[in-house]
Amino acid sequence: MNIRTIAASAGLLLSFLATPSWAQAPTESPQGNTLIDIAGHTVPVPKGGLYDRFRSNPPLAVIQAEAPDTDLSWFKELKKTKVNMGFESHSPNFYYQNSRVTAIFTADLQRLKTLMPEAVLKEVQPLQVWPGRGLVAITAYAYQLCDNDSYNEVAISIVTNRPGGGNWGPLTLLGQAMSKDYWGYVLKLPVNTELARVRGVVGYNLPKWLTGIHVKAHEKSLAFEIIDGATGKTDVVLEGQKLSELSDKVEMVKNSFTNLDATGRLMSGHALSRQLRHASSSRSDAVSLQLSDGSLSAFIKSLNLGRMVKYEYVPSFQSALYAPEPLSLIAEHR
Repeated sequence: MNIRTIAASAGLLLSFLATPSWAQAPTESPQGNTLIDIAGHTVPVPKGGLYDRFRSNPPLAVIQAEAPDTDLSWFKELKKTKVNMGFESHSPNFYYQNSRVTAIFTADLQRLKTLMPEAVLKEVQPLQVWPGRGLVAITAYAYQLCDNDSYNEVAISIVTNRPGGGNWGPLTLLGQAMSKDYWGYVLKLPVNTELARVRGVVGYNLPKWLTGIHVKAHEKSLAFEIIDGATGKTDVVLEGQKLSELSDKVEMVKNSFTNLDATGRLMSGHALSRQLRHASSSRSDAVSLQLSDGSLSAFIKSLNLGRMVKYEYVPSFQSALYAPEPLSLIAEHR
């Protein structure tokens, strides 16, 4: 079974949209920003925006009124609960109109293992899809309408087995693809709003930091530009083709991650995604990853990326992100 076929079967990872326009960096609201407190952090949010008014629990009637063309039928089936995740919030967090591109590359297996905490490695490991080679997924998201207003982010994740599950490399990957239940460990997750950064770090134990992330739509491609905070220059550019043969068959995907909280406890969170329009390709020219001499580029270079084995173009999806739970509780329910 060759690696290209295997990866093409996997509608991978951490992916943890009526065709929307592609979002630029969120701008200040006409009313300006207001400051709120989240777990002792002073966070600017758009004054009168969804988060300012509803703190992750807006009535669906409000969303329908503000975005009348958005199909909210799926969200009506989901129930939010109040949770304490380092601050009071509601789970799951809803993402109503979103877009993403994902590029999956082979990477140096030993390097991936050194980047995972020992406690996490005891539970999950990178999948070896070829001798000495694992997989890394780089996913760029534009969240046009969600409970956290709007923002962009880019996730760099190691593809792993599920906790307590076997690690049989390509067979495990194929099994995840067939069940559309994917697992990973998030290495890097830059975002372009302070609200997304604080909620991600405090609430989800994710490696987020604040920087510029710009989305540029060209005639035949989409480019996500990540800014280096130290220099203010473009550091990384992920550019993918606008694939023409889009499927509008609704596809449900679950993406889960394992990590440690601030006290060292093993935790796991997940997102359910409802993909409304999507396509994929294994052509090497479908995506380009442009690196510079910035800090994130240096990190990506250290992964020794190889062949691009799968590209996903998803111009329309919806998602529900659940608050993380101790891994021990999840194991009890398996």
